Amino acid sequence: MLDKTHLRQSMRRTRQALNASQQQEASMALTHVLADFSLFKNSQHIAFYLANGGEINPHPLVEAAWRMGISCYLPVLAHNGDNQLIFARYTQQSILENNRYGIPEPKYSSDTIYPAQALDLVFVPLVAVDTEGNRLGMGKGYYDRTFAFLKRQPRPQKPTLIGLAHSFQIINEIKPSEWDVPLQGTAS
Repeated sequence: MLDKTHLRQSMRRTRQALNASQQQEASMALTHVLADFSLFKNSQHIAFYLANGGEINPHPLVEAAWRMGISCYLPVLAHNGDNQLIFARYTQQSILENNRYGIPEPKYSSDTIYPAQALDLVFVPLVAVDTEGNRLGMGKGYYDRTFAFLKRQPRPQKPTLIGLAHSFQIINEIKPSEWDVPLQGTAS
C-alpha cells in the first residue's frame, strides 16, 4: 500500500489526466444516478463543491437541485483561524471569489451561512476512498475538522456525507488517522 503522500500524488495525476469529454461523461452519469436517489430528492439543504484539479464535477447535480427547489450550499474557508469550513448559500446569482488556494467560493453574509450540523446531505470531494468510507482528501483536514462532531455522536442523524469519485479513485484500503471522519457512502 502506498503511503498517503504518494497515493495522493498518484491519484491527482491520474485525475488531472482525464480529458474534458471523460470528465463530462463521468459528471453526467453521476447526476443521472444521484438525481433519482431518495436521499437527494428528500433533502432540503445540500452542500456541494466546485470541482478543482480533475475532481468529478457535481455542477450538473447542483442544477438538478435548483430545479427541484433544494437549497444548495458551497464550502467556504472560515476566516476565524480554526481551519474549518462554513457553508454559504449558492444560487445562480451567487458572486464567486477565489480563496487562498484559488478555489472559487461564494461571497457571503451572516444570513447566507447555514450550519454544517443542519445540512441534510454533503457531497464531499476526494482524492481516493476505500470500500469502508475512509477518505483521502487534499491533506489539510478541513472536512474532518468541520464534521468532527459526527464522530462524537453515538448515532449521528445528519448530515450524510457522500464522497464523489471517479471509479479509479475507489481503492481497497486507506489507513485512517484517528481524526478522519468516514463517509457514509461513495458515488461514482
